[in-house]
Amino acid sequence: MPLPFPFDYKNPDYVAVFQWRMERIQELRKKPPEFLEALKLYYRDNPGQFIIDWGTTVDPRNVDRGLPALIPFLLFPKQEEWVDWFIARWKGREPGITDKSRETGISHLMTAVAVTMCLFYDGLTAGFGSRKEEYVDETGNPKALLYKARQFLSLLPVEFRGTWHPKKHSSYMRIQFPDTGSLITGEAGDNIGRGDRTSFYFIDESAYIQRPDLVDAALAYTTNCRVDVSTPRGMNNSFARRRHGGKVKTFTIHWRDDPRKDEEWYKKTCDYLDDPILVAQEVDLDYSASIQGIVIPSKWVQAATDAHIKLGFEIAGKKVVGYDVGDKDDKNGACARWGMAVEHVESWTGQGSDIFGSVERVFVLAEMNRTYLVRYDADGLGAGVRGDARIINARRSEKGIRNVEFQPHHGSGAVVNPKADPFLRFAEEAAADTGRTNEDFFGNFKAQSWWAARRRFQYTYRAVVEGAPYDKDDLITIPSNLPEYNKLIIELSQATFITNPNTGKLYIDKTPNGARSPNLADSLVIAFAPEPKRQASFFYD
Repeated sequence: MPLPFPFDYKNPDYVAVFQWRMERIQELRKKPPEFLEALKLYYRDNPGQFIIDWGTTVDPRNVDRGLPALIPFLLFPKQEEWVDWFIARWKGREPGITDKSRETGISHLMTAVAVTMCLFYDGLTAGFGSRKEEYVDETGNPKALLYKARQFLSLLPVEFRGTWHPKKHSSYMRIQFPDTGSLITGEAGDNIGRGDRTSFYFIDESAYIQRPDLVDAALAYTTNCRVDVSTPRGMNNSFARRRHGGKVKTFTIHWRDDPRKDEEWYKKTCDYLDDPILVAQEVDLDYSASIQGIVIPSKWVQAATDAHIKLGFEIAGKKVVGYDVGDKDDKNGACARWGMAVEHVESWTGQGSDIFGSVERVFVLAEMNRTYLVRYDADGLGAGVRGDARIINARRSEKGIRNVEFQPHHGSGAVVNPKADPFLRFAEEAAADTGRTNEDFFGNFKAQSWWAARRRFQYTYRAVVEGAPYDKDDLITIPSNLPEYNKLIIELSQATFITNPNTGKLYIDKTPNGARSPNLADSLVIAFAPEPKRQASFFYD
């Protein structure tokens, strides 16, 4: 059951939580033994609730705030989602990947979940691995994973930890559970998992494994449920390639998912780290932070998050849906735009249906967002969208329902406003001439469209962070409560730009280092793509 009172993560009342737990354990001790057994069966299927009810963790940074270092482990909603996600991977006998911002508590959560399951399942073996032994197990090292596990276990009420004793049932790289016969093991280096058999296996900071191919080989027959957990470290590593390859189910936990953190925390963290690449990778989950030529830097995307709230302007303007067409191997992406604001984004797989079914879904999305204009990727798979839309519109007309206009977006086609200057705002076009035109600068309409989005993010960053004057119609704002917010902001900073050495024209690489196509980001770019004449105002520097 949840806490019987509201809990403020920023101003926590831990005393009230401990008092509530004390009352519950006293009540539990008055119950007959079968009640405890029934409760254990419940926790067996609900490990997240067990952690909330009885888990304890340690945060020595609390002391300077006048708070206790020993605190109840109260999962915030995204952490609860992660527990359910992991259980689904384990029961489905499949791998998973978790990418996370720094300091979101996943390492503590992994160990707490492993301990909980070993307490309530017979014969289960949980494995932990990392690149160095001291990160897995080391006496007196609170950073070590098995140290966290022992600490969590030792602080549980005796009713749940049973006959476990730290001296009898714990040794280096090993924790035994005498009442269930379950086991937690740890390993490090190239031979993680070799020769062992585990129910599930966590690899911590997987992106930093030095020789991932050796680890992959060692773990190949060890477990059916391998879960890699890490902050990003660029795109040129096994973790990033699998994260973006689309074949392994992924869970993202971003610092904005943590109710303890806000914009003030983010600013202090940026000042403390004092390294844009480190902030981008470990805080903003930017896989492309160390890559040259990023079209939309992560810090610009962060500045655009809730920009309408930060700057205090009202949202208004044209409503458009951008639609990036996918099939069974590549997801569809859609973005509903209202003026300078992203209203909604969603992605879905085309597997099990044809493109017609996806076009029908876009019609529904347009209706939901009161939009009657859809711009769709008309290259490749999208070539047939116009015909599908015509059939659906004909059916709507028969029923007296308003049609939805579908406009093709040809990324491989020619630029719009070819003679306009790509570096000047619309209001400045009559006052200056740089001698460069859109058709000189961009290799195709895709490059022009991504650059238009880049300019919106750039000017939003300048307005929010630097206090520069702005016209709100030139900006972009992304609400932080979008259902697929985390996926969108990661994708937006994936694309890079390159310049053809012969023509000097700019092109876009959406999938550097073999990354998966950024469907949501593509749909946003299409929704905000330039139109003839006045939309050329967004090509300024």
